Amino acid sequence: MQIQHIEDLHDPVLAQSLQHKIDRKTKPLGALGRLETLALQLGLILGSETPQLREPQLLVCAGDHGLAARGVSAYPSDVTWQMVENFLAGGAAVSVLARQHGLALTVVDCGVRHDFAPRPGLAIRKIGPGTADSAEGPAMTAAQCEQAIANGRELVAGLPGNAVLLGEMGIGNTSAASLLLAALTGTPIADCVGAGTGLDEAGIARKRAVLEQVLARHAGAREPLQALAAFGGFEIATLVGAVLQAARERRVIVVDGFISSAAVLVAKKLQPHVTQRCVFSHRSDEFGHQLMLRHLGPDAATPARALLDLGLRLGEGSGAALAWPLLQSACAILAEMASFESAGVSDKA
Repeated sequence: MQIQHIEDLHDPVLAQSLQHKIDRKTKPLGALGRLETLALQLGLILGSETPQLREPQLLVCAGDHGLAARGVSAYPSDVTWQMVENFLAGGAAVSVLARQHGLALTVVDCGVRHDFAPRPGLAIRKIGPGTADSAEGPAMTAAQCEQAIANGRELVAGLPGNAVLLGEMGIGNTSAASLLLAALTGTPIADCVGAGTGLDEAGIARKRAVLEQVLARHAGAREPLQALAAFGGFEIATLVGAVLQAARERRVIVVDGFISSAAVLVAKKLQPHVTQRCVFSHRSDEFGHQLMLRHLGPDAATPARALLDLGLRLGEGSGAALAWPLLQSACAILAEMASFESAGVSDKA
């Protein structure tokens, strides 16, 4: 499939202007810490010395996984569709946080093993009733993978605003994310596997053994689209398309946790500059996420830095929603905080 080019945001003139503006605010140099770095990044993404965040969209992509039947999750697959209903009814954590922070929530049926009645807030882009069991063959065909990516692109292209927050739901999708991390970075699969939805030590050992077999079966799947088709899932592939489209449109991309980061990892392997548009909201408590962040930084020696570290491992986009006020604050500082000159405050000697 054709992957459209994502341009480098490198703009030394704008970067210098933004940094000067940040440095002249009424504070010691660097006193606002990571908020200053965030303000600089948002200005570069949106191409402005006074970036404004408009109509933020929280996209929660849902899909089932055939591999879940092998006991890689503490919960049954029915929880996927039940949680989608919970999102739409407004009772899930991400629903509460979206309301609190004024985020438009769209839930996407990318391939849930359940038929939903159409209603506001639900986008139906079902590829199939869950992926195939990746222990027996590819989770998706190449055509299904391509269609899911196209769906993600189309969804983002139809959304207003200039910021997209990524979320997901799918029992078994920490397994898919672990497999993608291992295949695309060469990390041993044992280092990528965590508790997911809450497995005990015996459950983690069983999950690790299953994933070792799956990875061995697809040993040749080392290119990003090959790996994505081999391991799934429909919701991750849809998020890959969403990331590529949002990056091409120079939207701010707020990445949630482990599974959303796996979609960004695939997108980065296809178009390296996508991560310039990505704000990593939090470091998940899922075991492999710290390893994932090491591969999502600007270069091999610099890992991506997440804004929050709260021990979260819920998914849904909950961490992205929690981090959203920090992005608003960074923009407000740029737009509203006085400079030494405008406030008549003496600078340091």
